[in-house]
Amino acid sequence: MTLAAVERPPSLVEKVRDQLTALLRRNLPEVETWLPPERELALQLRVSRSVVREATKRLESQGLVEIQHGIGIRGVDRLHRPLNESLSLLLPEESDRMHSLVEARLSIEPDAAAFAAERATSAQLEDLRRVHLQLESAPDHAAAVAADSAFHHSIAEASGNLIYRLILDSLADLGRESRLRSIGRVGKEPAVAQHALILEAIASRDPDSARRLMRSHVLAAVVDLDLSGLNTKGAQTA
Repeated sequence: MTLAAVERPPSLVEKVRDQLTALLRRNLPEVETWLPPERELALQLRVSRSVVREATKRLESQGLVEIQHGIGIRGVDRLHRPLNESLSLLLPEESDRMHSLVEARLSIEPDAAAFAAERATSAQLEDLRRVHLQLESAPDHAAAVAADSAFHHSIAEASGNLIYRLILDSLADLGRESRLRSIGRVGKEPAVAQHALILEAIASRDPDSARRLMRSHVLAAVVDLDLSGLNTKGAQTA
């Protein structure tokens, strides 16, 4: 005899979480959204404060809100946060994190650049040019790292593939760690030159060149980070 699973109705916490999620997603990321403090939310939703507290904690762990006690609950777009916070625990050795980061980037970023060459809007191309100029004019390592990260984020955005962007955002903290190390070793100039070529290929609507140049750019990290022994044979140019 086979029995059908009994469906469990959603709990009150889940209902509150889903209602708040729907509200946040209607507004983010275009409009900054603040939810009322816990007490007021409980009154509006006609539930206990403990239900609201548990629901907002779940949203915070998912990267959808930032809880500021005594002020309110701010909606944020940090869906990548759970993985970001787990990487140092899963890969405690820095060398292991750097090797895995380069391999992951080789699997994602060349194709993201190729799709950006095919799909980028005029506004997205202007955004790429803007962040490239920020890297060129960056006055110090911290500013250069921020501009470098923004350039790669903008390419993922221009690829039109939300999953690419979320995955790369999930690697953002590790990416900053990598860029601080590489820019500290060789300066920003190699990244400036490589970004300029990638930007030109994307603006020229040349996906093959964008893919090849991005792959070369990511592989340059192997030298810049002194990652001897990294196996990149599995990520060949298409």
